[in-house]
Amino acid sequence: MQMVAASKMRRAQEQTLATRPYAEKAWEVLRLLASQTAASGILHPLLAFRTVNSVGLLLITADRGLAGPFNHNIIRLAYDFMREEMRPVKMITVGRKGRDFMLRCGGEIVAEFTGIPDRPALIDITPIARTVIDDFLAGTFDQVIIAYTRFINTLVQKPTLRQLLPLRTGEERVEGEYIYEPDPQTILGQVLPRFTELQVYQAILESIASEQSARMVAMRNATDNAEALVEDLTLSYNRARQEAITKEIMDIAGGAEALAKARAMA
Repeated sequence: MQMVAASKMRRAQEQTLATRPYAEKAWEVLRLLASQTAASGILHPLLAFRTVNSVGLLLITADRGLAGPFNHNIIRLAYDFMREEMRPVKMITVGRKGRDFMLRCGGEIVAEFTGIPDRPALIDITPIARTVIDDFLAGTFDQVIIAYTRFINTLVQKPTLRQLLPLRTGEERVEGEYIYEPDPQTILGQVLPRFTELQVYQAILESIASEQSARMVAMRNATDNAEALVEDLTLSYNRARQEAITKEIMDIAGGAEALAKARAMA
């Protein structure tokens, strides 16, 4: 399992790191678009802030365990967020582990997705992103928070909460300006949903890379612990075997000595 996880980990890391610069630049463009459209009074529905009566939480976990604290850490972060949030929280879960935990805790799940491939394409993630976007536009929730595990390196993965919708402005000033052709409404209508899908896609890639890294480390630790246990058990076995042999030798020697004394007396 360690070797399989290591192979999957390398592929997942390569895919995640390859798409991360594009996803980060897309997020920067999204925030800039949100800032400019807010200033000009032209708002796309995905940019419009409204009174938050219900919060949507997109929780990304794994389908399987045996990945160390990977699932526990992100589930714990999401659960603490739900407890502290004063407004109702509705969930869209990706992965069986998060779904099963939230069902046990009585969480309200409006949609669930499982069986995500180890190397997903954007088309594999589109149904998830479209569900998030459609539910936000329909008013099922007024704010969307995404909970995923950001890949740092093989040994470090960071559980992360980030607001996905509506797009936030004012976090930091982004320099630059865009000219819209043919018009802002047409461009934003095409760009914003696609870029939002990309953010969901990147979050899932980050989680997969983190999962495989955590599983490889967990399996390596399990292998090391098993080898140490085998060494301890082998040492214990050899000691017990040596004690049994020594006892048998002493019994034979004692019997031989007793027989020799008996012959001498005879």
